[in-house]
Amino acid sequence: MNPAPLKDSALNRERRGAELEALADGKPVDVLVIGGGITGTGIALDAATRGLRVVLVEKHDLAFGTSRWSSKLVHGGLRYLATGNVGIARRSAIERGILMTRNAPHLVSAMPQLVPLLPGMNRASRALVRVGFVAGDGLRRLAGTSVATLPRSRRIDAARAVQLAPTVRRDGLDGAFLAYDGQLIDDARLVTAVARTAAQHGATVLTRVSAQAAQGDSVHLVDELTGDSVDVRARAVINASGVWAGEVDPSIRLRPSRGTHLVFDAAAFGNPTAALTIPIPGELNRFVFAMPEQLGRVYLGLTDEDAPGPIPDVPQPTPAEVSFLLDTVNTALDTALTQSDVRGSYAGLRPLIESGGHTADVSREHAVTESPNGVISVIGGKLTEYRYMAEDVLDRAVALRGLASGRCRTRNLPLVGAPANPVATLRESVEMPSSLVARYGAEAPNVIARATCDRPAERVAEGIDVLRAEFEYAVSHEGALTAEDILDRRTRIGLVAADRERAETVAAEFV
Repeated sequence: MNPAPLKDSALNRERRGAELEALADGKPVDVLVIGGGITGTGIALDAATRGLRVVLVEKHDLAFGTSRWSSKLVHGGLRYLATGNVGIARRSAIERGILMTRNAPHLVSAMPQLVPLLPGMNRASRALVRVGFVAGDGLRRLAGTSVATLPRSRRIDAARAVQLAPTVRRDGLDGAFLAYDGQLIDDARLVTAVARTAAQHGATVLTRVSAQAAQGDSVHLVDELTGDSVDVRARAVINASGVWAGEVDPSIRLRPSRGTHLVFDAAAFGNPTAALTIPIPGELNRFVFAMPEQLGRVYLGLTDEDAPGPIPDVPQPTPAEVSFLLDTVNTALDTALTQSDVRGSYAGLRPLIESGGHTADVSREHAVTESPNGVISVIGGKLTEYRYMAEDVLDRAVALRGLASGRCRTRNLPLVGAPANPVATLRESVEMPSSLVARYGAEAPNVIARATCDRPAERVAEGIDVLRAEFEYAVSHEGALTAEDILDRRTRIGLVAADRERAETVAAEFV
């Protein structure tokens, strides 16, 4: 089956209205995907590029759930290798390489990870970390990722360690181990890029549309903005709603695990250029990371705690988790951080498959299931493997439903913003701010050139390196419908309450 001609990748209110209206024609679609996180958008992209007619619906906004609450890392699978999960470790390293070199080289870069060698770290622990990093180098080679993309691990001296992480404890510092992993500029931006690329290939992507009474061949859709509804017939219905999967298919049993992060001004860590990586006392293969991030911030994470009970729309960190993160990072700092240094925080729920033991030890493998009424669900898994998970569930759906489909094409498919993506990019001689290029890649010139607002190159607030044109682009091209969409997902300004307050009025101008 030949793929359809490329379309405009822009998602906006006008396109949403037209595509909702088109669904009323009663014609069946090939695939209907429930859930607008990284897994759901990945499935929509895979289906569209196979030449299938696909509709994705999301009750809230793109990346509303777990997909915006991650560590912003594209893991190479080292931790899973250490616990004997060779398959998931190898796949993670392969998928990391695909993202960094083919799918999204504009959104994923090499992040230095620094493990300081302090007096409290005994010889056995040092040997374990070093062996782990060497194994990580082996995974990188096995995945075919070059050292130009991910440098080799090595030991560095104390002076170099202090350069990379200026607030590291210096008393007794015996250098550090330095390794590299993949880091996203932002997880929600990856979701948006995948969704727009799906739309570019013909997918219908609808936010603020809830799926009700899902069956294997039909779903009742409700427009959350107007209350209008429509029944859509589909040859395959795929549930990719993450921690809410059980609401679509009650037979699914998940065991959510909460991962919490704290947000700091980068200055509190001396404006580091490497992620300070601190072993958790008494634990093997578990670390706390203080990671330099966009907008002049450092994210400190993360926890791994059982989160039973009802699934909240926005999970909240607990005081115990905040204390745990501060206590752990302070073992490696010259000057202790306190709660007064914390600018913001966030928590996400991992959709782990129910099993025994501590959540930190539960497999991150995904599973594809079929409910008694025919809904196909994909559950579990991890962000790094979203593309592989999408391929797996689409292969299953094609086989189960006899869909006339081409083969998966996503392994070598550049997302919107990647230099090789054919989306039209306006080439201008004007130098772009580095922060704009980091978030938009090859699309950065379009953000400015296509702006119609006043003062497009002006920052939305003093000290926040987000331009007014970016707020407009979020609405005109990235599907943002509300100020919250702009502040909390298209940009991450909303992670710090004080920054949100300063930018709210500007965001309101564009919706």
